[in-house]
Parts: sequence; structure tokens; C-alpha cells
Amino acid sequence: MQFPASIKQQTCSDCLSGQSLGFQIRMAFQPIIDWHSKSVYAYEALVRGPQGEGAAWVFQHIDDDNKYYFDQACRVKAIETAARLGCNSFLSINFLPNAVYNPETCIKATIEAADLYGFDLNKLIFEVTECEQIPDKAHLNRIFNSYAKRGFQTAIDDYGAGFATLDWLTELKPNILKLDMQLIRDIDQHPAKQYIVEETVAQCQLQGTKVLAEGIETKAERDYLTAVGIRYLQGYYFAKPQLEMLTATAQLSGLE
Repeated sequence: MQFPASIKQQTCSDCLSGQSLGFQIRMAFQPIIDWHSKSVYAYEALVRGPQGEGAAWVFQHIDDDNKYYFDQACRVKAIETAARLGCNSFLSINFLPNAVYNPETCIKATIEAADLYGFDLNKLIFEVTECEQIPDKAHLNRIFNSYAKRGFQTAIDDYGAGFATLDWLTELKPNILKLDMQLIRDIDQHPAKQYIVEETVAQCQLQGTKVLAEGIETKAERDYLTAVGIRYLQGYYFAKPQLEMLTATAQLSGLE
């Protein structure tokens, strides 16, 4: 995988100093629920525009020229905002693997940001979204291995909607697998979806990968998913993302 020389010459200080993307980014946070303890396990950091515009608006302004810096800036902003809000749970940060030219080099700004803002590095989760084309499995494997050596957790997001199949799952062995919301939608009514989920849960149990169901919107979905042994849950049924706010356990819905 080739990256422009100008990207490789950027320094960690560029990311920490707020080198301009041409617009400001902010972070919203959506809780991830631990069903066993009925509490917040982690918060997922979700990029937003200067006025709270959604991720789709933000990505309209991202291209190959600023993708690397955008990926780094999102990590720094997520850590800075979570630390300012007093986050003591795990923090899940989305990353763009095609923007990571060298895992060890590209993680430096993240480490510096955690040190600067006083955030525990052992509470970071890096999740790769399936929305981005990832032609190079070996490159992603190097990233995951590098992050594991640092003590970070890794996650595959949107499983069932993009590139990853069971062979990716068994080879990459992420700490967390997030089932895509389209797979979850009305799952209590769809035997075909149930078969996919139950096969995936069985494989994850064999290799020690946590399963997280995202996009839950109904009690029926929640009840099916918890009945088949899925412990970690996320979706509007519990809480919507909040701009620069952390939803506390006492504010969650759907825990009865």
C-alpha cells in the first residue's frame, strides 16, 4: 500500500496542534451497554461537523489529500473531548486503515494525546468500519497486531455489511465484533438473519471475540439478542449519540 510522501512527512505535532482541515470537527458519544451489569461498558466517539452536522456531512469534505490528517485529528479530538467530559469507561474510536501507512508511526499522536489529556491508554478501542474498501487484509492484520502489542482493543464494525467474512474474522481475531444494524433490524422476525447471527456468535465464542450488536431499536430485538448470548448492545433503544456529552447509566432506557 503506497502513501504520498507529503503524508509520511507530517508529524505528530501537526495532529496535536490542530492543523486546519478547513473546518472544525467535534465528537458525539453513544454508549455501549454491558447487558450483564446493566451499565455503560464504553462510549463510541462519532465525528460531527462544527454545528453538529452528521458524519455524512463531514465525509463530503474528506479526500485522499486530507484523509491521513483527518484520521489522526479524529483520534486526538475523541481523546481530548472524552477526557474533558470525565470518561472513565472504554473509549471506542473509528479509524481508517487506508490512512495508516505505518501502524507504529501513526499511533504516536494518539499516545501523545492520551498523555497530554490524561486519558488511560488501556481503555482505548480502535474499530475499523466496513464502509471503507479494504483490499489489503495483510495491512489490516499488521495494524491489529501492532495495536494488540500496545494493549489496545480492536474491533470490526458493521460486520455483515461489507468486506469481512468468517475467514477475515478467524484470521484477524478482533477483540470485538460489531454486528451491523441491517442484520439486527427486526431480527426477531427473520430466521435467515438469526442463522447468520447465531453462527457468528458461535465462532466468536470459540476464539474469544466479544460480540456487540449495534443499531438496536426495539425491545423484541434486544430480547432475541440477549437470549442468544450477546452481552454488548448499542442503539437508539438505549440512548442516541449526544454531542459532547456522555450518557450516564442512570439515563439509559431499555435496561429493565
